[in-house]
Amino acid sequence: MTEKELKARTKSIAIAVARLAIKLSSNKINNTYIGQILRSSASMGANYRAACRAKSTKDFIYKLQVVEEETDETMYFLELLAEFNENHRVEMRNIYKDSELILKIIVSSIKTSQKKEDITISRQSKIKNLKSKKSE
Repeated sequence: MTEKELKARTKSIAIAVARLAIKLSSNKINNTYIGQILRSSASMGANYRAACRAKSTKDFIYKLQVVEEETDETMYFLELLAEFNENHRVEMRNIYKDSELILKIIVSSIKTSQKKEDITISRQSKIKNLKSKKSE
């Protein structure tokens, strides 16, 4: 999935969650969970956009880890809402599946970026070692 597609996908999840929230009945449980899931689902896309503007690999990894947390939180609140809103479970399941796909992509991207960061650090160490040996 491209950066543009991932941005669109995270945005569509936030919109789907908001549309779902409008449909759910107002009660203490729903209101509490809806507040949380609205924030976490919107944060997925906002933090992914921030990751795309990261200033370094470390910054990129950190911001993707925030996306990972927010996506997992969104999935958790979907699970909770499904327990109290049986008539909307199909819609919640679809949002959950989309979120799960995003989570898999983000986790994979974090692992790939961490490997690249480790390789870069290893190369830098080797270069420093070579320089110090030359100056001896």
